[in-house]
Amino acid sequence: MGLLRGVIDPELGSDIVELGMAKGAQVSEDGVVVLEIALTTSGCPLRAQIQKDIRSRLTNLPGVTRVKINWGELTQDERAEAMSKARFNVSQDAPDTAIPPTTKVVMIASGKGGVGKSSITTNLAAALAEKGYAVGVMDADIWGFSVPRMLGVEGDLLSVEGKIQPLVREIGEGRVEIVSMGFLVAKEDSALMWRGLMLNRAVQHFCQDVGWPDDLDYLLIDMPPGTGDVQMGLAKMLPRAEMVIITTPALNAQKVAARVADMGRKNYLRIVGVIENMTEFVAPDGSRHALFGAGGGQQLADDIGVPLLGSVPIEPIVSAGGDTGEPASLGEGDAADVLRGIATAIAEEYVPPIEMAGCSARMLDAAVAALDQLDLDESA
Repeated sequence: MGLLRGVIDPELGSDIVELGMAKGAQVSEDGVVVLEIALTTSGCPLRAQIQKDIRSRLTNLPGVTRVKINWGELTQDERAEAMSKARFNVSQDAPDTAIPPTTKVVMIASGKGGVGKSSITTNLAAALAEKGYAVGVMDADIWGFSVPRMLGVEGDLLSVEGKIQPLVREIGEGRVEIVSMGFLVAKEDSALMWRGLMLNRAVQHFCQDVGWPDDLDYLLIDMPPGTGDVQMGLAKMLPRAEMVIITTPALNAQKVAARVADMGRKNYLRIVGVIENMTEFVAPDGSRHALFGAGGGQQLADDIGVPLLGSVPIEPIVSAGGDTGEPASLGEGDAADVLRGIATAIAEEYVPPIEMAGCSARMLDAAVAALDQLDLDESA
């Protein structure tokens, strides 16, 4: 069976022994090798490739006269275990990216569109920048890009020494650095009719070919809604990323959002928490109206075992800020207070930035002390 560890399932990227697909092997006295191989599905289109790899490894061995394969199918539980192992292996062998290793990557995700995911992303980015952090925003919602307008940034993405340079907006003592397809199209209302391969290639460029600065504290990724190609591709490229789930109080949004959390966990991403958006409408007289129901965010957080980071009310300043490029989190009002509170909780409790100054200072002190000691030893 050890020889079969070199046979890799082309789709899952792990060997068939580790995945539990190699069920048994028998060798008769006349040199006939009989293998029991279970596929993830009986109609697996990659069966021919697996068969070719098996035969190429065994047929030329001394004493082997023939290789016979009896095909089977994994049970549902075995298939789930195989997929889990494959996803774990992928998470341990992520490709190199241009994102600094000290940057905390947070995917802002939702199960469906229209729940205000991009609004939450841009408002959190602005609030974190106002606190003095360097924040990157990757607009990975390739079809539905809206981050440039929401952050009030216009221009073209330029390349310097082979690296795409993000566009920058200074906010308070910090800054926001942005990459988006919105900077690459001629008109904001231009439609991008791309399929999965092109979409994945675009976000791969955003990860590998952008000149993200070394001092970047956070990279917030505005994910496309759902659990499609882009989401899974980013999860594989950034296995150390963390995820925040956006939902509304509506039951249908809550149930769909739970699938996103499931996808994240199956790719070994940490789910930071849930943000409930559009919690209630705050009228000018201060009265509150739960237009989309109540409790969906807390219910989702309880169901997936994470904290509810905050509940953002419906206020005109939020939508107006998205239209004018002035995030509500930089203004006044209940929504602004909640958004700033979530940003503070993320920075101080749930996803604190990696503080390198203290560590670097200690390393420098140790190096200087070692050099001083060396000088003393040499002079003695």
